[in-house]
Amino acid sequence: MTRPPTAAQLRVIEAAEPETGRITGTDAQLTRLVALRLAFRHPRPPHDHFLTPAGHRIREAARSPEPEPEPAPAPSSGGVFTARLGGEPDAVATPARAREVRTAWQGLLEIRRMTHPDGATDRPCAWERGRLTHSAALALEAAGCAPATGTAPGYRVAETPQPEAVAVRHPDPAALAACASALEEAGWQVSEHTEARGGRWLLASPRRT
Repeated sequence: MTRPPTAAQLRVIEAAEPETGRITGTDAQLTRLVALRLAFRHPRPPHDHFLTPAGHRIREAARSPEPEPEPAPAPSSGGVFTARLGGEPDAVATPARAREVRTAWQGLLEIRRMTHPDGATDRPCAWERGRLTHSAALALEAAGCAPATGTAPGYRVAETPQPEAVAVRHPDPAALAACASALEEAGWQVSEHTEARGGRWLLASPRRT
């Protein structure tokens, strides 16, 4: 960010819809917030604007009665939300991360609604099928499943040779079953398989209907 938002831009941020982060304002205000990486323009008509995780942090700070310590940033590139595939050494569960995940998931549901002809949000869309591992990982984290870190076990999402399918692994059978339920709730088809060395893993693919 080159400089803090103006008072008018802050009013736009503070007036964002609580669940979706959708904002409204003048073209100049919205363009400037995008340039500051506090908002993004939806790629599909009607091209609404939504707060980024950084924008949500400013909104939360403005609504908080007392200042809070600056949270540790989530793994990202250029301020853009990044789903955790598992194995990231600096993956830390914080309230700020939970807000970012919630915002990203709500944004994904909005993409589903806007891109499916019937407006359905119960199954993945073409945007997700082009980003299989990250879309599956977001569904898992949004459902409360924990990714593997450098110090703790958790899920790991990986590509597979099979088209439109990802592999999900977890050393805990009960947690693996929870991952399967989370993906099914998010609109994925899931089957469980046994590896040669005896471990269990999930094969998940986006449901189309």
